[in-house]
Amino acid sequence: MNLNDASALRLASLAQDSLKRELQPCPLARRGLDFSSNDYLCLSRHPDVVQAGVAFAEQYGAGATGSRLLSGNLDCFEALEAEVAAFKRSEAAMVFCSGYQANASALAALLDKTLWHGQAPLVFADRLNHASLHHACQLAGVKQIRFNHNDMNHLADCLSKHAHSDQAKIIVTETVFGMEGDQLPVGTLAELALQHGAVVYLDEAHATGVWGPEGRGLGALEHPAIEALKAMGHWVIMGTFSKAVGVSGAYLACSHALKHYLVNRCTGFVYSTAPSPFVVGAVRKALAIIPGLEAERQALHATAEHLRAQLHTLGLNTGLSSTHIVPVVVEQAANSLALKAHLAEHGLVVSAVRPPTVPPNTARVRLALNTGHSPETITALVNGIQQWQGGLHESH
Repeated sequence: MNLNDASALRLASLAQDSLKRELQPCPLARRGLDFSSNDYLCLSRHPDVVQAGVAFAEQYGAGATGSRLLSGNLDCFEALEAEVAAFKRSEAAMVFCSGYQANASALAALLDKTLWHGQAPLVFADRLNHASLHHACQLAGVKQIRFNHNDMNHLADCLSKHAHSDQAKIIVTETVFGMEGDQLPVGTLAELALQHGAVVYLDEAHATGVWGPEGRGLGALEHPAIEALKAMGHWVIMGTFSKAVGVSGAYLACSHALKHYLVNRCTGFVYSTAPSPFVVGAVRKALAIIPGLEAERQALHATAEHLRAQLHTLGLNTGLSSTHIVPVVVEQAANSLALKAHLAEHGLVVSAVRPPTVPPNTARVRLALNTGHSPETITALVNGIQQWQGGLHESH
């Protein structure tokens, strides 16, 4: 069998199980009705953000021309990293081309046993962590000790079972989960980590800009345990510039010592061309704007509460959502595709999320809210879901 035949057969199998993915056009004209976008604060088209990116491209060029260790360490990168560190209240920061790259390569470097005197660390990971975090563990060759989703009691039990181990302990989780839309109890986790001397690696992709003081993320909360962990270098945060920041790329906020180690050992940083100067300029402007958007954040949270209440009135399952990400769990993959198609007929764009991205029998339509969604658009969305729900009941 040749590669084309093998690919066709595998795609046919995926299609039969309603798991085949297709690229879809995303016309700019439909952005107002788009609930699949992660542009939570609508900064991707903010005139000041765009103009700042253009100004940097004109000054530095379209590309960085090389990795940071070669020709790519432009002064604008150093300035951005200083601003990210201040934004996240950390000692230092590093910039990456994408969140997946940052997680997969930086976390893998952090888990490298050569950092821990030749002994592989113990990794305590939330069961619903993003694929990039699981990939990092695979790259590092470490086995995860998985705790039940956001269950701090279970995490405490797992840590206690290994309390007498001399292996390093590293807790890996997200602060806002991109598929569930719920939040990590950050303070409780920090207290557990401090009690056990564990390193904490937090993924703030969906929290940056939207949650925490001035939108700095939940990892920027002021808490005695967090401050103690920071002093040890045990508070490591990854976040993206591609969601609420509205641009692309990612950052790691950490100690000076860890940053210098990663400059030497993080393959995604060492062997990748630095991001475009356009990205740097746009991100710097967006980060300057975000702290002043408190009213927009509060309005976004209120819209999410209103939407969940309306969906619950219809008897629909919004899972664990407590944020601007609201899943409508319809269980079967075919149902998620059918609801997505129905809403598309009404001009509404949503994401159908199916296994293996989510656990079996938890397929869903993921609704990502942003500050550009009007009350009328939310009403149209709810009406469209209700119509689909009525048709589903009639078919049964």
